[in-house]
Amino acid sequence: MADDLKSLEALKDVVAEPAKAEPKRDELGRSYATGKRKNAVARVWVKAGTGKITVNGRDMLDYFQRPVLRMVINQPFAVANRERQFDVVCTVKGGGLSGQAGAVRHGISVALNLYEPDLRAVLKKAGFLTRDSRVVERKKYGKAKARRSFQFSKR
Repeated sequence: MADDLKSLEALKDVVAEPAKAEPKRDELGRSYATGKRKNAVARVWVKAGTGKITVNGRDMLDYFQRPVLRMVINQPFAVANRERQFDVVCTVKGGGLSGQAGAVRHGISVALNLYEPDLRAVLKKAGFLTRDSRVVERKKYGKAKARRSFQFSKR
């Protein structure tokens, strides 16, 4: 009976302490993640640096010229208080510029989470780790668009 109590206490100690997440980095000190939004897919590498963001071999300022899209991409760093601390290299394909910016944001968030697991709570609360699954609805036959009917003619 006493042995059972001791083993239960030992189990409580093991269960009470959640396993500390280890950072996942490659031999170059980078964390890799894939981000998706609409039909855009972004492959993102994050490493410690000066805040330089490169998209498809071009500077972020050249690739995303609208300030709103730049703001979207920098949101994970702002929420985590890590502005100008990481360099980002990413390739993005598919979709339009807005979807691509959302995909890069999602990829940066997941890669930051892998690089620094302590940021998970902050990024999760802001909703950056969740993939936005909304995509354009397909067109149905007999319809002008996905749901819009053709114009009705009385005569």
